[in-house]
Amino acid sequence: MENTADKLQIIYGDATLGVKGKDFRYIFSYATGGLESLHVKGKEWLYRTPKPTFWRAVTDNDRGNGFPLRSGMWLSADMFIHTVKRLVRIDGKEIPLPIAPENNQYGQDCYAHEVTVTFVYETITVPSTFVTVAYRVDPQGKLQCDVHYQGRPGLPELPVFGMRFIMPTAAEGYRYKGLSGETYPDRRSGGMEGVYEVKGMPVAPYLVPQECGMHVETEWVEIYRRTELDNRKKEWKRTGLRICMVDMPFAFSCLPYTAEELENATHHEELPPVRRTVLSVLGAVRGVGGIDSWGADVEPAYRISGEQDIRYSFIVETC
Repeated sequence: MENTADKLQIIYGDATLGVKGKDFRYIFSYATGGLESLHVKGKEWLYRTPKPTFWRAVTDNDRGNGFPLRSGMWLSADMFIHTVKRLVRIDGKEIPLPIAPENNQYGQDCYAHEVTVTFVYETITVPSTFVTVAYRVDPQGKLQCDVHYQGRPGLPELPVFGMRFIMPTAAEGYRYKGLSGETYPDRRSGGMEGVYEVKGMPVAPYLVPQECGMHVETEWVEIYRRTELDNRKKEWKRTGLRICMVDMPFAFSCLPYTAEELENATHHEELPPVRRTVLSVLGAVRGVGGIDSWGADVEPAYRISGEQDIRYSFIVETC
């Protein structure tokens, strides 16, 4: 019998692709267009399929210089996106998309050293463009995510670009290696490099809820949630999900709300109860300005052109 200890088991479903190894199970959905389940050591880490994100809640400075009026189409693109292509590679070889009835040719004992599932999304902007997200899984369960935004002439500046992960429950906190405090591309000179831990998911108490909680130049971040009670020790076990940079640092925010939920509230009491964790892992972030709030735009060096490509990668693993 073939030794499968160092291989991934593959389950070819009618509309999904399952990837299984020791202590982990991942499910990719062709219908929802992405990673539908990230189940590690008995714990599910996804509440919704991760999708590309283009929006951060506007700030007083953004409103003052008219940025949301110039780039408001990215809010719609953030909420609605269309999956136009799905590709599957097994050990580096592309195979016909294994949906029914194509998947009937595969049995229960299918194994591989590497699986890559790629999704191509089309935005609803005018003009439209495409985002490619490729998930690569190895037998140890390491999941590398390669993200590519295709710039196109005529598209306005972006607020952010990256991937948004929504987790089923609220995190108790996070730990990261990067710059201290809340930082942005044009607000980071006071940040000190180091390893920092944040309790909960604090939302800045501005009079009007708006963008907050960003951390740029990050090497890794660990999100912690509690699991089952260990009656021997009378305490809850803590488990974490770790996001690591590949070639260059990334930016992230870890909040209990999506950008749209922050955008929709005029006061904090209008925000919904805290139930989920919204982790945004970003390859590009627009600055926040602050020169004045009545018309001065963000300096050109801290803007994100919608006409230029953006590529970045990160690794997802447990800790």
